[in-house]
Amino acid sequence: MNLFTVIVLGFLVICAIATSISKNLLVSVVIFMAYSVLMSIVWMFLQSPDLAITEAAVGAGVTSILFFITLKKIHAIRGNEEEDAHDK
Repeated sequence: MNLFTVIVLGFLVICAIATSISKNLLVSVVIFMAYSVLMSIVWMFLQSPDLAITEAAVGAGVTSILFFITLKKIHAIRGNEEEDAHDK
């Protein structure tokens, strides 16, 4: 195993722990996106490009978009109009 592989696996563990202990939902979604990107890199190391592309598209793409929409629906993310009205 080369040094780059060890670094990627270390960041993968850090992302997994940080996602589970983060109190802010938006931060957790962003860390989960980073986790998915790192997993796609791991799949490339394992010479499985089909799984890497699927992980990048579904894990970092579609799932994250669905999480952002959910956070917006439950008002965990406020829009610019709501922030301006709240500040006044």
